[in-house]
Amino acid sequence: MKTALERLGLAALHRFDPETAHGLAIRALRAGLAPAPGPVTSPRLKTTLAGMPLPNPVGLAAGFDKNAIAIAPLSRAGFGFIEVGAATPLPQPGNPKPRLFRLSADKAAINRFGFNNDGAAAINARLSARGAGIPVGLNLGANKTSTDRAADFAQVMTTARDHVDFATVNVSSPNTEKLRDLQGKDALAGLLQGVMEVRGTTPVFLKIAPDLTPAEIADVAEVATTAGVAAIIATNTTLDRDGLKSAHKDQAGGLSGQPLFEKSTRVLAQLSALTDIPLIGVGGIGTAEQAYAKICAGATAVQLYTALVFGGLSMVAEIAKGLDALLARDGFGNITEAVGSKRSDWL
Repeated sequence: MKTALERLGLAALHRFDPETAHGLAIRALRAGLAPAPGPVTSPRLKTTLAGMPLPNPVGLAAGFDKNAIAIAPLSRAGFGFIEVGAATPLPQPGNPKPRLFRLSADKAAINRFGFNNDGAAAINARLSARGAGIPVGLNLGANKTSTDRAADFAQVMTTARDHVDFATVNVSSPNTEKLRDLQGKDALAGLLQGVMEVRGTTPVFLKIAPDLTPAEIADVAEVATTAGVAAIIATNTTLDRDGLKSAHKDQAGGLSGQPLFEKSTRVLAQLSALTDIPLIGVGGIGTAEQAYAKICAGATAVQLYTALVFGGLSMVAEIAKGLDALLARDGFGNITEAVGSKRSDWL
């Protein structure tokens, strides 16, 4: 439950443009001005993802802490795992501002950041200095000016592999020109092979777009299985704009938040029917019921981001505890028993 201080803080942040507000939120986190219940857990919530024990299956999606500067406070916010980045080999400023738009009427956001980050070396230095705690992964990206983007992913993997619990190949951001072309069967197979060759023992995840056709989803499942991918994150942001009401609905970039829920969950269920690779459900989760729906559609774990803009960090613990209650209600002794139990509802 949100405290009066958190409600006031959220109201104040929404008076600023979204990117400034995000920066202030990170500063507040680092100053200790955010909920810190520690990882929420129970016998029902404890699970394993790609060999990593998780206290609960509710994770933080990449993009919130791009530069790995708030790992410690985020690790105490109730999450079961967190993902930082995306990191590219070289630092880059990203696309011109404004590039983040709050769609309050839709409980959504549109961003066209373009992988703005401090670069792999700086981010890796912070990752290497982190203490023990919940699993932390890094989202891998490619520089906008790169002539060999597949090599960029392998380079960041090489830099960070010894300091992360997992690494995610992100070929699904719509904000770097032609990046999504790497989701094609042959291109994806080659890219993943390059990353797998340098990963050491670090599990490699793959993050895909929600705008794939059924045939493309089948190709992803086949390539990911052949490559030995440890998990698939479904999904990134969408280019779809159907049904939006907010003034910024026509801005270019990737749409995240509530409007993505059904679309991303259907992609998740399709993948779940095609592969035994563990899946992480992302897109439009703002309640425990929505997190539970992703689990029942086939997700082993879930990730949040945009909902935190509207609900604050206290919702992390609320969703984890609510998920525990829903599992108990339905007679599940552990979350693994619920995974995929209602997949057919989404096919």
